[in-house]
Amino acid sequence: MIMKIRKEYTRKMPLAFVLAALIGLFTAYGLAQEEKGDAPAEEVKADATTTNDAGGDDAKPADGGDAEPADGGDAEPDGGDEENTDGGGDDGGCCDEGECCGEGEEKGEKVPVLNSGDTAWMIVATALVLFMTIPGLSLFYGGLGRKKNVLSILVQCFAITCTMTLLWLAFGYSLAATGDGKYFGTLDKKFLQGVGVGSFADPEHTIPESVFFTFQMTFAIITPALIVGAFAERMKFSAVLIFSVIWFIISYVPVWHMAWGGGLFGGGDDGNWLMGAGEEVWDFAGGTVVHVNAGIAGLVACIMVGKRKGFGTAKMTPHNVPLTLIGAAMLWVGWFGFNAGSELAANGTAGMALLVTQVATAAAAVTWMFVEWNAKGKPTAVGIATGAVAGLVAITPASGTAGPMGALIIGVAAGAICYWAATSLKSKYGYDDSLDVFGVHGVGGIVGAILTGLCAHNMFGGSEGLFDISAQMWVQTKSVLLTIVWSAIATWIALKIADALTGGIRANDDDEELGLDLADHGEAGYSS
Repeated sequence: MIMKIRKEYTRKMPLAFVLAALIGLFTAYGLAQEEKGDAPAEEVKADATTTNDAGGDDAKPADGGDAEPADGGDAEPDGGDEENTDGGGDDGGCCDEGECCGEGEEKGEKVPVLNSGDTAWMIVATALVLFMTIPGLSLFYGGLGRKKNVLSILVQCFAITCTMTLLWLAFGYSLAATGDGKYFGTLDKKFLQGVGVGSFADPEHTIPESVFFTFQMTFAIITPALIVGAFAERMKFSAVLIFSVIWFIISYVPVWHMAWGGGLFGGGDDGNWLMGAGEEVWDFAGGTVVHVNAGIAGLVACIMVGKRKGFGTAKMTPHNVPLTLIGAAMLWVGWFGFNAGSELAANGTAGMALLVTQVATAAAAVTWMFVEWNAKGKPTAVGIATGAVAGLVAITPASGTAGPMGALIIGVAAGAICYWAATSLKSKYGYDDSLDVFGVHGVGGIVGAILTGLCAHNMFGGSEGLFDISAQMWVQTKSVLLTIVWSAIATWIALKIADALTGGIRANDDDEELGLDLADHGEAGYSS
């Protein structure tokens, strides 16, 4: 009787979770709207980088600066590379290069200028990064799993895509990208409050904030989806959803803010407990934020959930290798948006990021292939595909600072070290990291993040000129160590909460034997 009640309880958990999430979202939205309505007009329009001119040629931002007019103002540019005016005076506005002129220049303020070329590229880059998760990562993971679990992996990635979209809108973006806290931002932009057609996230940006928001949303989507591969084929769907939500809040968002939101990873003028004055971590596209963060979460999760039934004795080979190769190819193509898009502009840095991404990926794939060929006698399709992903991971943090020679170094290192981690290291310690999330993303992210401090030097063709290599590599290492500890603790907490709410995060033996396709979704991935 107790088991029957417990089973019924856990079956209803997904519905309860969805209802609770919806209630929370609508409640927060109502509070946001009420707060917005009560705020004085001057407070709503205080930020020069996101202010919307409500209309009229005489309207000015509350702080007196030259702000971007809203879609209702008379001075809105038509989307081209045109001069941007302040909506009122004849002296304000910006030059074509985005430098301040007239009144704005005298006050030391910079007014952002929309660049249609940058915007067009970033819209494409955003689509490419979303393409990495659905369908790229989904197919890559799905092919590596067993036939009876392929649909469950695809559904988990799809559901995470939807869930993270809503969380990023509700509060994730605001907590990550606003404020000057060391770990978290503020709720000033919950539900994109105050963000309109003419808004910019930063005076330096040449793309609308809506595009920047959506681009970063795709990063928030793929990071928890990566973790799925570590506990594939044995975690309940309800537990996956709850874990992903909690982990996003307590791990992804704060690490994003620490690395990219002006938080702990930048020492500034005075320094902080982690970084000295003037020290700054170089993480161009997410070595720590995405890959180390997800990789460590995957390691902790696979250990806490436990090994798959029959692991080490039963045959658990990939059921569809062509699917895995197709997924890997999609990831490779999409990664150009991931890395080159992180420049937020169509310029030389973006072009070099694209080049080094290609070089590092090819180098890692070839390295993995030859190491495996030497070790096992044959180069496998899964091996070269996994090696390519390892190269993509490792070059990510260095893609904005490394040159071709640096990319070659990072690619070769990632191919060799990730192969060792996914085979020898995993075998030695016996953990069941189903699809090598830690071995590829965790280890590859660590390798790339640390080597960024080497390959950014102009001696290796990097763009950061001359600097103390050992000092910068130590700065990079500190960020990696902090991310490892933070993600591990956050993952443990998230799994414990998910376990309590679902009556156990792991599928029972019968469901695992049957396969999660039928057990969780009542459908089979294949008709026969």
